[in-house]
Amino acid sequence: MRNVLISGAGVAGPVLAHWLRHHGFSVTVVERAPGPRKGGQAVDIRGVALDVVDRMGLGEQVRAARTRMRGMSVLDGDGNELYRSEEHVLSSGRLDGEDVEVLREDLIAMLHDATADRVEYVFGDSITDLRQDGHGVRVEFERGGFRTFDFVIGADGAHSTVRRLAFGPEERFGTHLGQYLAIFPMANHLDLDNWQLWFQDHASGAGGAIYPVRDNSELRVTLGFASEPVAYDYRDVRRQKELVAERLAGMGWEVPALLAAMDGADDFYFDAMAQIHLDGWSTGRVALVGDAAYCASALSGQGTSLALVGAYVLAEELGRPGVDHPTAFAAYERRMRPFVALNQALATENPAGPPAEESVDRAKRAISLDDVPVGG
Repeated sequence: MRNVLISGAGVAGPVLAHWLRHHGFSVTVVERAPGPRKGGQAVDIRGVALDVVDRMGLGEQVRAARTRMRGMSVLDGDGNELYRSEEHVLSSGRLDGEDVEVLREDLIAMLHDATADRVEYVFGDSITDLRQDGHGVRVEFERGGFRTFDFVIGADGAHSTVRRLAFGPEERFGTHLGQYLAIFPMANHLDLDNWQLWFQDHASGAGGAIYPVRDNSELRVTLGFASEPVAYDYRDVRRQKELVAERLAGMGWEVPALLAAMDGADDFYFDAMAQIHLDGWSTGRVALVGDAAYCASALSGQGTSLALVGAYVLAEELGRPGVDHPTAFAAYERRMRPFVALNQALATENPAGPPAEESVDRAKRAISLDDVPVGG
């Protein structure tokens, strides 16, 4: 039985693990975090990505966990309502559509639970070295020791360790999109009832969004600002909070209260909005999937869908009987490249706001899960 190591237990990793097990592989997933990751924003599952969820038998569970937004208000920097809608919200699009918005942590928990009894999960550890030969990949780990695998797949996000070790430094592949975002939870002190608030100070380019989750008991807050690349340690949470506070200082309305909540938040995410572009997603027996290979950024709204679909396609190609791994990896890229290009383009189509609905509809269905391989 061929064995595979997957780095990353977010979205792409467990989905890839599920489908590789389906195709007869032995699978190990290593994850730096001590357990399935908590926190983060609500994410969208659209088009073909919903087909992947359905084929995993998780469709009903995912749809039951969807957010239940009634609409949104767009505010100016002083909290005055400029616009409202009960037909669509900026985070997920039309409210009467088939697409699903779900909290990222809920999706990760479902994916982990669906695979935990058939996949070896190693939490609290990470890869420190990869060495390939004609027969496998020797992997060294942060907590010590080494193991050898037939294949190693990096599903470890935009700051992928596997990509750095096998392909080179992140600076070679990242494209900055001019924005930074922070995400954290806080109490629903505004008593929002399934209603989103979006606000922006147009003079500074800073702003954010607030929406309730967990039956309106909690808020998820996104704060952002426009900026050229800023030098910081992505593991220095204190400095990241300082950057956000500095850029939003002086804004009125509820922003001081939001910044105070951010300062005390244990669950905090901060990163640049950036995309990843590589000429190839595999080298030898090492390959990349999801954000590690083709991060589209949160601005596209399609990062989760790309992860779901990419993991399915990679497993399908690697699992074809009688196909060697160079052929499988090449087929994975051939199928995914056009889909990735359309979805990455959503992040840059309209720098001042979301992409057009027509563009999203075209991109989310721009691949088939049932493509027949050349010669098949």
